[in-house]
Amino acid sequence: MTLSTISALSPLDGRYAGRLAPLRPLMSEQGYMHKRVQVEICWFIALSDAGFAQFKALSPGARTYLLGLVKNFSEADGMAIKEIEKTTNHDVKAVEYWIKSKFEARPELKTASEYVHFGCTSEDINNTSHALQLKGGRDQVILPALDAVIARMREMAHAHADVPMLSRTHGQTASPTTVGKEVANVVVRLVAAREKIAAVKLLAKMNGAVGNYNAHLSAWPDFDWEAFSRKLVETPEPLGLGLTFQPYSTQIEPHDYMAELFDAVARANTILVDWSRDVWGYVSLGYFKQRLREGEIGSSTMPHKVNPIDFENAEGNLGLANAMLRHLSEKLPISRWQRDLTDSTVLRNMGVALGYALLAYHSLGIGLSKLELNEEALAADLDSSWEVLAEPIQTVMRRFGVQGAYEQLKEVTRGKSVRPQDLHALIRSLEIPAAEKERLLALTPASYIGKAAELARRV
Repeated sequence: MTLSTISALSPLDGRYAGRLAPLRPLMSEQGYMHKRVQVEICWFIALSDAGFAQFKALSPGARTYLLGLVKNFSEADGMAIKEIEKTTNHDVKAVEYWIKSKFEARPELKTASEYVHFGCTSEDINNTSHALQLKGGRDQVILPALDAVIARMREMAHAHADVPMLSRTHGQTASPTTVGKEVANVVVRLVAAREKIAAVKLLAKMNGAVGNYNAHLSAWPDFDWEAFSRKLVETPEPLGLGLTFQPYSTQIEPHDYMAELFDAVARANTILVDWSRDVWGYVSLGYFKQRLREGEIGSSTMPHKVNPIDFENAEGNLGLANAMLRHLSEKLPISRWQRDLTDSTVLRNMGVALGYALLAYHSLGIGLSKLELNEEALAADLDSSWEVLAEPIQTVMRRFGVQGAYEQLKEVTRGKSVRPQDLHALIRSLEIPAAEKERLLALTPASYIGKAAELARRV
């Protein structure tokens, strides 16, 4: 069977392939190979600058050529490495051999070819490559996609700051709010979650087979290999990796930062699951209409339907993302003794986990762009829920020392269909200042919104 969008096993590379295009160059196997080549080349150039008599500093032309291998790395290059791997049955060694093959026509580089992968264990290359993949995936794709959702929701919070809406606590009518304030609540949560994702330091180690620079010191015992490694890891790209140095490890970087990052993404996703379900409910209540798209069909048998499918798709894909992200965060920090290989196959699914998150953010963006506020439905819901004014009335009564305030309002409202005149009759009977009576008599469910509008505009 020929691989295509309808024969792909994963919907990320099938049905939804087009939506995942920004993530694919970074988190695919080709992206992984690309980062491995980058790490090997940076290590090689850094060794040439270390001052070793046996490895002279590279010429400007050689440096330009080497950085060009990284910058211009292509799918054909990745396939060439895969071809070498058929013989080596070792993916990192295949990268090393591919780089050396690129030295054949350049005597300066061919002479120094044994310094490719010098002193390194495979995990020195792999852990740095994973960190670079995550750096690109997070900073170039995931955060911008999340920022787009946040920006759209902030616009909604401001635009609908003054539009009153009936609240529902435990599914029952409760003190009114505004549409904008309810959106603002989510924006604030998302911004905090987004900051935590961005704040995670991406760690990398380059310290040999079990983290002690054993091989390095056997070659040059008096050289400060730890300082050399730190400099390479922390120097900005393209001559360094632009990551945070991890000084202590076994053969593998412990992956604690990965767990922190994946947990942070999962936390943002959980907030968006909550929001997706709320919007679904608001559409069901009629608070939002959905802008029609030409030719779109909501049901194969019920022509009237306009389903909230974008929010349903988002919820489903956020769930898939979080299931994988949580497995990654629970499994990756665990490794038997100085290492086992269970992390290797799991790490290859980082892009899948982030892919489902990105797919969900895309669906949310589409869904939010289709929403239209139905102010008539919002107003009608409020006008049929005068019982929510029991709270302000009894609170004012308590202010002025009216005994049994709560109980009196409970008697009038609990389990009953409350009419404005019922509340007004009670208000007129109260022994409170006339001005307070007038204020309460002027109150409606739509005007009882507290600071909701101000809070929404402030977000």
